[in-house]
Amino acid sequence: QVQLVESGGGLVQAGGSLRLSCAASGRTFNNYAMGWFRRAPGKEREFVARINWNGGMTDYADSVKGRFAISRDNAKNTVYLQMNSLNPEDTAVYYCAASRVYGGLYSYWGQGTQVTVSS
Repeated sequence: QVQLVESGGGLVQAGGSLRLSCAASGRTFNNYAMGWFRRAPGKEREFVARINWNGGMTDYADSVKGRFAISRDNAKNTVYLQMNSLNPEDTAVYYCAASRVYGGLYSYWGQGTQVTVSS
């Protein structure tokens, strides 16, 4: 089992920044690729970003490329999502997830953290 706890969400004005964190416990963190997803009101959950086990590979949704950056610190069992130039369309609940395979299915999910961007 892997337990994931997100933090860092909140209310921010358009153009602002937030950094989300996802702390993992349980099985060895660096055995897992990690991803960030989000669910906006009335919409389905969508992929935001992912990172492989050592941070050497990353991938982003087109909607966040150039604005968001995913990173991880395996010594701290934590993955981050730095979000810059936020706009109201980024308002959503953000979830982190763990997968044994980069680009594969995600087996473990956190409870989510709310991000609200005001115009």
